[in-house]
Amino acid sequence: MFSKFTSILQHAVEALAPSLPLQEDFVYHWKAITHYYIETSDDKAPVTDTNIPSHLEQMLVILVQEENEREFGETGPCMEYLLHHKILETLYTLGKADCPPGMKQQVLVFYTKLLGKIRQPLLPHINVHRPVQKLIRLCGEVLATPTENEEIQFLCIVCAKLKQDPYLVNFFLENKFKSLVSQGGPNAISEDVLKSQDSLSTDTGQSCQPEEPLGASGTEDQPSHQMGDLSTSLENLSVTALPEATVVRPNQDYNLVNSLLNLTRSPDGRIAVKACEGLMLLVSLPEPAAAKCLTQSTCLCELLTDRLASLYKALPQSVDPLDIETVEAVNWGLDSYSHKEDASAFPGKRALISFLSWFDYCDQLIKEAQKTAAVALAKAVHERFFIGVMEPQLMQTSEMGILTSTALLHRIVRQVTSDILLQEMVFFILGEQREPETLAEISRHPLRHRLIEHCDHISDEISIMTLRMFEHLLQKPNEHILYNLVLRNLEERNYTEYKPVCPEDKDVVENGLIAGAVDLEEDPLFTDISPDNTLSNQEWLSSSPPATPDHPKTDGKTEVHKIVNSFLCLVPDEAKSSYHVEGTGYDTYLRDAHRQFRDYCAICLRWEWPGSPKALERCNLEAAFFEGHFLKVLFDRMGRILDQPYDVNLQVTSVLSRLSLFPHPHIHEYLLDPYVNLASGCRSLFSVIVRVVGDLMVRIQRIQDFTPKLLLVRKRLLGLEPEGPVIDHITLLEGVIVLEEFCKELAAIAFVKYHAASTP
Repeated sequence: MFSKFTSILQHAVEALAPSLPLQEDFVYHWKAITHYYIETSDDKAPVTDTNIPSHLEQMLVILVQEENEREFGETGPCMEYLLHHKILETLYTLGKADCPPGMKQQVLVFYTKLLGKIRQPLLPHINVHRPVQKLIRLCGEVLATPTENEEIQFLCIVCAKLKQDPYLVNFFLENKFKSLVSQGGPNAISEDVLKSQDSLSTDTGQSCQPEEPLGASGTEDQPSHQMGDLSTSLENLSVTALPEATVVRPNQDYNLVNSLLNLTRSPDGRIAVKACEGLMLLVSLPEPAAAKCLTQSTCLCELLTDRLASLYKALPQSVDPLDIETVEAVNWGLDSYSHKEDASAFPGKRALISFLSWFDYCDQLIKEAQKTAAVALAKAVHERFFIGVMEPQLMQTSEMGILTSTALLHRIVRQVTSDILLQEMVFFILGEQREPETLAEISRHPLRHRLIEHCDHISDEISIMTLRMFEHLLQKPNEHILYNLVLRNLEERNYTEYKPVCPEDKDVVENGLIAGAVDLEEDPLFTDISPDNTLSNQEWLSSSPPATPDHPKTDGKTEVHKIVNSFLCLVPDEAKSSYHVEGTGYDTYLRDAHRQFRDYCAICLRWEWPGSPKALERCNLEAAFFEGHFLKVLFDRMGRILDQPYDVNLQVTSVLSRLSLFPHPHIHEYLLDPYVNLASGCRSLFSVIVRVVGDLMVRIQRIQDFTPKLLLVRKRLLGLEPEGPVIDHITLLEGVIVLEEFCKELAAIAFVKYHAASTP
């Protein structure tokens, strides 16, 4: 109480007294602080009961005022005094000893405000960055300390300064091997003070002593005398330094990162988030030495991956896949969740949000990081988390475990945005192989093989979830995904049978058919095609792009109207039900196909795919063709569309339509050209559907009142009819509806792709 009264009285006297030159005023406040240590006999009183905080505040005010009165970049006498007399070194020593109690907090605040308010660059000065580096080591030593908030504020201002001038980070990389052994004893402070104050000359040898008399006595005070008194006084106080753990530091030590890593473990969520923000700033610095030190000489990689692993393992053994998919979007900086306030809470939601939040942080950190640091961090996530933690869960045999782990994989596939982390995730799921697949080596990458097999699992839930994961994977901007799953097997076009054009075939080619191809409209399977189900030539004249000299229609490619009509006419009339329901025509798919194709073209633009198929003369057509494990499973599923649940069929056709949208000529030829000459023993998407339709036409004959039942099922699926009694052959009827809609979707995709390719 008495000290507070003294402080108030002192401020009153200062206000009434004539103003001193700034340097004299600055030195006066600094001397007032040092005299406290010389004169005091009570080293247990908290710093808030002394005048030290107000003197430090006044020193800051003077430094800011001095800078504002001068040209930018010009150093005033007060700042010169602070630098040459190593005031920051002395304050660091006092803060380290926390003498008087609470001094560490005051020192942290002073450093933070000094770096934050002074515009001129201070960190390049050795008498600034050296004590700043030492103070950084004190931060995060003990969690949940009273100074934690001040520590994180100080560290973040240092990070912000490094972000402004990245080259300064080199001052914070210690290129030496040293061991910091625990220190203590009565002489701890005095030794540091003597070391930091042993020379009051500048690096150029100029004197640092004040130029004018200081204090009311009008006599010159030599700084060395004052510091000698201070050192002697501190020795007499017998104040011990805070213990510092023994740390063996590597050749390059990045203490700023280490302190922030410690504070990410703070029980105070706000402190942890601020520490994460500081790390985000540091990893983005472009200095290669800092990036190398960050990944090789700190525990950053371990922190990211270990926390990912622990949060993943903390999840319940079984979580509803729908909950995993629909849990709200998670932002790592806003990981705040209250179970009591959540109306849609479910067991494990808190743990799930924590995991997804930390994964989002890792993703964003790698996205912002300098490239070499980003690659190292992503590889650590791959090796320590994907392979070490996720893979055993995905490879297990428990259906519940498979479903939960696949749902979590699906969620992080959707969530990842960093290209470098996505690349590691793709290598984890699919492997790095790019040569054509063979049936004998189908399980070369065990996880890829297992996941593709799960697309045809006995459990429909597992099949649907795995198919959805692959569907979202195909939408990611990574060329290796499609190449590994599909393109590497189509590269040589050995699914085709090469027939050189002979003179008698010339007229056929000119009509848009490839030599040897069968016109499906003359095929006995399609003799019941109604003229109402095809597009007339007049309609195509209005909807197809006009022929131009650069894009003639007789270029050897199948004319688009033949392709579209082939898909539209695949399902026989008696198996169609869409024309009975308004708004379900083929044209409804055109708009969606156009939008989706445009999005896929934007993704694939940088992959520099060819505009036309590889010439057959340059293809190795003798090599045995295998469509690849992924397409094999999809085609097998497609072949059973009449006997599978509705939801499974929707997902299978969704993945196939996604594949068809890719603007690669070999994919277009293999999946969307009904007139391609298939080699012996090969199948295409169209040939698979033809077989299904053949089976359907036989089975239709056995079902009484097939068409009315089919129409009723469609109306129920659309919500136009209320649910009623169970209808016989419901699985087959739903399969027919999906088949019809899928053929319309493929027709729309083929038309949109042709239109885009024909536009100059």
